[in-house]
Amino acid sequence: MSLRKQLSDLLSELLPLNPKEAIKGTELIRLVRLRLDGKYSDASLRYHFSIMSCDPSSPIAKVEKGQGYYRRGASLPALSGAQELVSMQQGRLDDLGDHHSVDRALLQIQKFRAIVQKYAESRGLFTFEFRESLSELAPLGNLWKFPETVFIDWEHGDFSDEGLALDPAHLALKQTLGLPPYKLSSVRMRINAHPDTFREDIFQAMSASMWANGGELFFANTVADEYLADQIRFLSNTTGVGVTTFGLTPENLDDLPHPSQIINAMDRETEALLSRVKIEKIAPVKNRTHCNWEVLENLRHDHPEMNQFLAWLGGSLESGMVKPFREEGT
Repeated sequence: MSLRKQLSDLLSELLPLNPKEAIKGTELIRLVRLRLDGKYSDASLRYHFSIMSCDPSSPIAKVEKGQGYYRRGASLPALSGAQELVSMQQGRLDDLGDHHSVDRALLQIQKFRAIVQKYAESRGLFTFEFRESLSELAPLGNLWKFPETVFIDWEHGDFSDEGLALDPAHLALKQTLGLPPYKLSSVRMRINAHPDTFREDIFQAMSASMWANGGELFFANTVADEYLADQIRFLSNTTGVGVTTFGLTPENLDDLPHPSQIINAMDRETEALLSRVKIEKIAPVKNRTHCNWEVLENLRHDHPEMNQFLAWLGGSLESGMVKPFREEGT
C-alpha cells in the first residue's frame, strides 16, 4: 500500500475535526509512525502532510494562519457544487478561468453552506444534508428531487448537552390532531441571483420541496437590483417558494474563516459570525400542513439517503431525543 493511501486511512482516524484541537506536525509524525507499514523520513511525512492538505479530497487540512492539522469536514457534493458554480457564473463555467478561481468559488460555497448551518442552529432547527444524492455519480435528475439541506423544526422540546428532549404532551396533541410532529423545510442554496438563472433556481427549489412542508431558496448575496428582486418576488409568490438573502458578497465570503472553523464555532464565535449576516426576506415561504408522503415514498426508491433521513426522524421520535444527524453515526 502506498504511503499516501496509508496516510489517508490513518489521518481520518487520528485527526480531530475541530481546528482548535489541531495536532502539530511533530506530534502527528509521531502518531502516524506508530502505525505505518514501512520506514519513512520525517521530511517525507511532512511533505505528504503539506501536499495532502492542499487537496480538497484528502482527510487532512492545515490550520489557516496558525500551526497544526485537523480532519477536513465532509466534502461538498460534486454535482451540486458544479450546479452552484454555473449559477454563480451566470451559466458560463468557463468564466471561472483557472483552477485557483474554481477552488475559490467552491470554498465560498462551502463557507455559505456552513453559515446556513449555524443560522439554522441559532434558530433551534436541526439539519440534514443530502450529499450522496447529489454526488458526482448521481443522476442529473436528482437536482430536481433533492435539496442541499433540510431544516427540521420540532417546535417543542428542551435542549441539553445530549440534544433536544421532545415534549411528550406536545407530540400526543399533534398525533390527536393528525398533524406531523415536525415541520420540514427543503432548502436550496445559491451564491448570486441573476436574471438568466433565477427562474431555474426557483423552479428547482420548488421541485425539490414537493415532499416537504415548504421550500426555500437562499442566496448568499443581496439582490440589489430592484427590478430583479420584483421578478423573483412575483415568481416566488406564484410557486410558494420562500426566498432569503444573507447579505454576503463573494468578498465577504472570502473573509470568513474556513468552513470547518465555522461549523465548530462556539457560541460567542457563532454570534460574531452571524453578526456579519444581513438577513432579508424577499418572499415568504408558503408552508403546507402536511408532507407529501407519496412523493417521499417514491424518493426512497431513488436514493437510500432518503431512507437514512426518515430512519433518523423515526428513531428520534421513538427515543424522544433528537440529536444532530452526524452525531448519530449513521
